[in-house]
Amino acid sequence: YDLVEGKAYMTGIQALVRLPLDQKRLDLQAGHNTAGFISGYRGSPLGGYDQQLRAAQKWLDAHDIKFWEGLNEDLGATAVWGSQQLGLFPGAQRDGLFGIWYGKAPGVDRTGDVFKHANAAGTSGLGGVLAILGDDHMCKSSTLPSQSEFAMQDAEIPVLNPASIQDVLDYGLHGWAMSRFSGGWSSMIALADTMDSGAVVDVSLDRMNFVRPDFEFPEEGVHMRRSDPPLEKERRLRDYKLPAAQAWVRANSLDRVILPSPKPRVGLVV
Repeated sequence: YDLVEGKAYMTGIQALVRLPLDQKRLDLQAGHNTAGFISGYRGSPLGGYDQQLRAAQKWLDAHDIKFWEGLNEDLGATAVWGSQQLGLFPGAQRDGLFGIWYGKAPGVDRTGDVFKHANAAGTSGLGGVLAILGDDHMCKSSTLPSQSEFAMQDAEIPVLNPASIQDVLDYGLHGWAMSRFSGGWSSMIALADTMDSGAVVDVSLDRMNFVRPDFEFPEEGVHMRRSDPPLEKERRLRDYKLPAAQAWVRANSLDRVILPSPKPRVGLVV
């Protein structure tokens, strides 16, 4: 967690612990006075996330990251939603709060109402939210096989799906940057294949070169505001926030072909 250049060995869960530390470091480099907030509810493949966060408490404290275990997934998501209200009222001591929600796929299902309302309400300009979705495709520790992309599609939240631990680090930081840019939430899939494995990854902060798309926003912006009418939230989400997220993905080449073929017949989305 101390390294800021070169390579380091870590597991997928440790990469998720490192994510808010790196976001804080990037914000400090940019001259922003931000802090982080994490809440959610454990469950495989994120069953050890809360334990690893507590084990890394000294790093969380040093980087102004607050971790609050939710009593359940809904309350955790509601608390993260509230973190984006920074700046709507006088007395803010930070420029923004970047948030993480985490939970297993059944918790994703039960939190759908919060996701929809929080995403429609939006994020703050120097906040942003990344929802980490623990999926269990093979039903290893669940009562049903689970896949969260459909729930996120219903909530109209973009999904990033990392194929490696390096992707977990890179896509996580892109998720916050995209959330800040678009004014909506971002999400990222967490599978046992990545969370329970380990790898040597590049942790140099200068690897993150975000490309800000040339996108035309409305004059009033797209971020959270007070007394926002529901129909205006929907219009802003459909006309600007989702297209802005798509523009971010295109500008930063997040959708890419890993194994090309001169005559492709079958495509696997990973």
